[in-house]
Amino acid sequence: MEKIHLYDKILSPLVTEKSTNLSEQNKITFKVPNKANKINLKKNIEKIFKVNVTKINIINKQSRKKITRGKKVRVQGYKKAIVTLKKGQSIDLTTGI
Repeated sequence: MEKIHLYDKILSPLVTEKSTNLSEQNKITFKVPNKANKINLKKNIEKIFKVNVTKINIINKQSRKKITRGKKVRVQGYKKAIVTLKKGQSIDLTTGI
């Protein structure tokens, strides 16, 4: 059985305009591995950031084709998790992990 590190379940935070607007509602967006699930993700985020997670939504972004400079390019898909925190708690993404 493989030993999985806590940080293996969170690849990176997603900082976009939409995710910044969600932070007003105590929601943080993370890019997660394709095999991540809600139960393990909740435990890891609570251990790493020492916050209480109330809800997790996982969205699977499919890969797509895009034309760039006249060439067809495949844009890689990924999985993202929107984590809702308990009221009054927050995660400062600028400090790093």
